[in-house]
Amino acid sequence: MPNTNPAVVALGGGHGLAASLRALRLLTERVTAIVTVADDGGSSGRLRDELGVLPPGDLRMALAALCDDTEWGRTWRDVLQHRFRSTGSLDQHAVGNLLIVALWELLDDPVAGLDWVGRLLGARGRVLPMASVPLTIEADVAGLPGAGPDGLTVVRGQVAVATAPGRIARLRLIPANPPTAPETVQAIEEADWVVLGPGSWFTSVLPHLLVPELSAALHRTSARRCVTLNLSPETGNPAAMSRHEHLAALREHAPELRIDAVIADPSAVDDLNLLSDLAKEMGASLMLRQVRVGDGTANHDPVRLAGAYRDVFDGAMGDVHNTVD
Repeated sequence: MPNTNPAVVALGGGHGLAASLRALRLLTERVTAIVTVADDGGSSGRLRDELGVLPPGDLRMALAALCDDTEWGRTWRDVLQHRFRSTGSLDQHAVGNLLIVALWELLDDPVAGLDWVGRLLGARGRVLPMASVPLTIEADVAGLPGAGPDGLTVVRGQVAVATAPGRIARLRLIPANPPTAPETVQAIEEADWVVLGPGSWFTSVLPHLLVPELSAALHRTSARRCVTLNLSPETGNPAAMSRHEHLAALREHAPELRIDAVIADPSAVDDLNLLSDLAKEMGASLMLRQVRVGDGTANHDPVRLAGAYRDVFDGAMGDVHNTVD
């Protein structure tokens, strides 16, 4: 019998994670977002550099996506997302970033601070950081001018990696073995489903697989695993990559990780046979389902994506292969 209130952990960051959270909250109140903490740009990067804190921006976006759907929740969501515009030092700082950092300083506990913001929003779920310290993403990138004898160039920093025009061969994190909160590991161990993606593949999704404690939990959990592929190519390095190449990159960075389901919008699939074969090799059923909004833009429709997740979570995996809504 289908679990009507499954425990779901969603991994990612930024707009991609927010899209999956807006869908998942329609299915269950037991949602936990585990969010990347490697951002080094914008308001988050400035606060990270100035105060030595976790970059709060992706955490803020995840909290906003889970806000209570009442006037109270929506109003506080808008407050969190509001950015100052001025000629001074507050320019482009998000109110929510400042609020989160203030709570961290008062409580000296990143998880408790995020929980308090969640209470303010009436959040339908919980938001946790991927690691307990700020991370730096480093990549070996092929195809850049001035590359070394191996044809690779080291690119460091989330913004730099996300916008590098070459092709990423390998990712690393600095530090390589960062601590992570016990609550983060526990959420994965107790989940019914873990959702990876959509989002910036190399800077929001794959980094979770590089945190040793997190990776170990993802491999040993009894939870089933669902990959949600992106709707369109990303800017920068991944622009030339197809959906099956994104899935292949996931397998390369976690070759032993079994995947149970892959969700893809038919309009975003470059080569159905390659994608289907690769999903099968990873142990997954492939669901083709329209999950983008009806205006054709590269945005996920929360209701359509929730419907796809519902069908996957209900367990009829043999019946969802290559289905189109």
